[in-house]
Amino acid sequence: MDRPEEPRNESDQPYASTDETNGFPPRRPSEDEPVSPYRESYEEEPPVPKRRGGGKAFFVGLIGGIIGALLIALIAWPFVRDEMTSAPVSTATPEQAATSATESENDIVSAVSQTKEAVVSVTNLQSSFQGADQETGAGSGVIYKKDGNKAYVVTNYHVVEGASRLSVTLSDGTALEAKVLGEDPTYDLAVLSIDASKVTQVVKLGDSDTLRAGETVLAIGNPLGIFANSVTRGVISAQERTVPVDTNKDGQQDFNTEVIQTDAAINPGNSGGALINTSGQLIGINSMKIAEASVEGVGFAIPINEALPIMRDLEQNGEVIRPQLGIQIRDVQEFPSGFREDRLKLPNDVTRGIVVVGLTGNSGAEKAGMKENDVIVEINGKDINSFADLKSVLYRDAKVGDNVKVTFYRGGEKQTLDVKLSAQAATVQ
Repeated sequence: MDRPEEPRNESDQPYASTDETNGFPPRRPSEDEPVSPYRESYEEEPPVPKRRGGGKAFFVGLIGGIIGALLIALIAWPFVRDEMTSAPVSTATPEQAATSATESENDIVSAVSQTKEAVVSVTNLQSSFQGADQETGAGSGVIYKKDGNKAYVVTNYHVVEGASRLSVTLSDGTALEAKVLGEDPTYDLAVLSIDASKVTQVVKLGDSDTLRAGETVLAIGNPLGIFANSVTRGVISAQERTVPVDTNKDGQQDFNTEVIQTDAAINPGNSGGALINTSGQLIGINSMKIAEASVEGVGFAIPINEALPIMRDLEQNGEVIRPQLGIQIRDVQEFPSGFREDRLKLPNDVTRGIVVVGLTGNSGAEKAGMKENDVIVEINGKDINSFADLKSVLYRDAKVGDNVKVTFYRGGEKQTLDVKLSAQAATVQ
C-alpha cells in the first residue's frame, strides 16, 4: 500500500546540507544572489564582550567539583568494595572442571562392588525324553556363607523346582555343579551347596527390620538368564506387604507371605538374586513381580530377617520343621449357608473362619479336646479368617512346643482352649 504523502521540508531531506548543519556560521549571500524563502535571514552577531574576573570563577568551580567528587567517592566506596569482594575478576584462562561422582553415587558403586561377586546365576536342568539334561529355566542366587570346602547359596524354590541337575555360574563365568540341601515351597526358598575353592566373595547380611520407605536399594541378578550381574536401582516402596500365595498350586491361596515392595526392576531371571542397601548388605531375596501391562515398578523381595531362620533349617535339616495344631481344616466359606446354620450353628455375624474336619491322633488339638465341626476364629487374639491366616500365625509367631489359645465356636457357643503345638506332619496342619 502506498504511504501517504508527507510534508516535504528541504531541511528534512536526507541529502540536504546547510552551512549551519556543518558547523559553520551562516554564509553571507552576495548582493546579487537571490535569497531562498526557506533560508533564515542572515544577521551579523555582535561580538561578545569579554568579562572580567573569569579566572576566579573558574577556580572556584573547579574546587567545588573536586570536593563533590570526593564526597560521592566516600559514599559509594563501601558498595564498590563489596561488589569487588563478592565478584572478583579473574584474568586467568578458564579450565574445564573434571567430572566427579557424588557421594551417594560413590556409595552405590561401592555397594555393588562389595556384593556382585557373591551373586550367581542358577540354571535348572531337567531330563528330557532323549535322556540328556536340558535347560528349562534360569534364575539367580546369593552366596551367603563359606565354610571349609563348601559355600552356601540361597535362591528361590521356584528356580530349582523339578531340577534333575543344577549348575551355578559365578560372576567370572566359572560353572559349578550345585547340590540342593533343602527346599521350602511355603516361603519360596531353597539352599544349595557348591565347591568353595572358586568363591571369592560372600555377601554381608543386613537387617530388614530397619528399612524405611524411600530408602535406596539395588537389585542384582541374572535377568532373562543371559545378563549376569545386572544392577537395577530403586527405592523401598513399602517395608511390609502381605501377599497371598498358592504354595501347592491348587488354585487356592494358602499362605500370606510378608515381602518388601520395591520399584527396582525385577525381571524374569532375577528371582533368587540380591536386594541390597547402599552399604552393600543383603536385605532381601528378590522373589516376584506383578507382571501386567497396566502395572510398572511393583516388585517384591523376601525380607532377610524372615528368610534367615528358613535358610538355617534348610541348611542343617534339609527341611523346615514347623509347628502344627494337628487338625485338617476347610474354610467356612466353602460350605453353603444352610450347612453353616444347621450343622455348624454359627451366629449370623460369623461368616469367616476355619472348620475342623478331622484330627490327628495324639496331637495337641486332640489332647486339648477339640472336635470336628469346631470353627476356629482366633489364635492368640489374632483373627483367623482362612487357612492362609492360620499358617501365617503359626509359622511366624510360634514354634514347636508352644501353647496357643484357640478361640472357636461349637454348637453356636464361643469357647477357648489351650493347645500345645507339635511338629508338623506332611498331611496335616
